[in-house]
Amino acid sequence: MLEGLGRTQQDLLHALLYEPAGMSIDDLAHSLAITRTAVRQHLAALERDGLVMRGGTRPTGRRPEQLHQLTEQAKEAFPRQYPLLANLLIEEVAGLMGADALKDLMRNLGRKMAGDLEHHVVDEARIVEHMNRAGYQAEVFFRSADEPQIVAHNCVFHHLAKVHPVVCELDLALIGTLGGGETEHLECMLRGGNVCRFALKAETPHSHDQ
Repeated sequence: MLEGLGRTQQDLLHALLYEPAGMSIDDLAHSLAITRTAVRQHLAALERDGLVMRGGTRPTGRRPEQLHQLTEQAKEAFPRQYPLLANLLIEEVAGLMGADALKDLMRNLGRKMAGDLEHHVVDEARIVEHMNRAGYQAEVFFRSADEPQIVAHNCVFHHLAKVHPVVCELDLALIGTLGGGETEHLECMLRGGNVCRFALKAETPHSHDQ
C-alpha cells in the first residue's frame, strides 16, 4: 500500500510511525522540511484514505495543538512477517505430531471456522459470501448441467500453502462443512491452475474419519 503513495506521504507516515503519541502540523512541517499548508493537504488525503486519524491534543500555553496518529490500517501497511511465523509453527507442529495428525488438525480448524460462521448447512452462494469476507475473491460458477462450482481467484494462504500444501485441507474442510458435504478440489493454483476450483459433493458415511 505504501508504494502507491507519493514520497512525501510515505515520509509523513514513517514520521508518525516513530511517534506513536502523535505529531502536530508544526512537528511534521519541521520533520519533513515542508510548509504547514503542504502538511495539511497531505494529512487530509491520508485521513480520507483511512491511514491517519486525529488523536489527542497537546497543551502549548496557548491554543492546544491537535496531534495526528497512524490508524491500525496504516500500521498494517508496514512490513509484517506473519508468513514466517506461520511457517515456523507448522514445521514445529509437523515435527511434533507427524504429517497425518497435522492434516487432521487442518481439517479440524476448517470445521471450527465453519461452525463459527454458520450453525446450519448453506448453499454455494452463501459460502462464497463468507469466503469473500476473508479475501478469497470467490464466485459461484455453473460449468455444466447447472452444477455449481466455487471459483476462488485469490488464495489467502498462498505463500504458506506453497511451502505446506497441507494448509489446503483447511479450505476443503471449511467449504465442505459449510455446504454439508465433501469438497472436491478440481483446480488448484499450487498445481499450476489459474484459480482454485471447488465442487461440493454429497457426503459419504464416515467421511470425517478418512
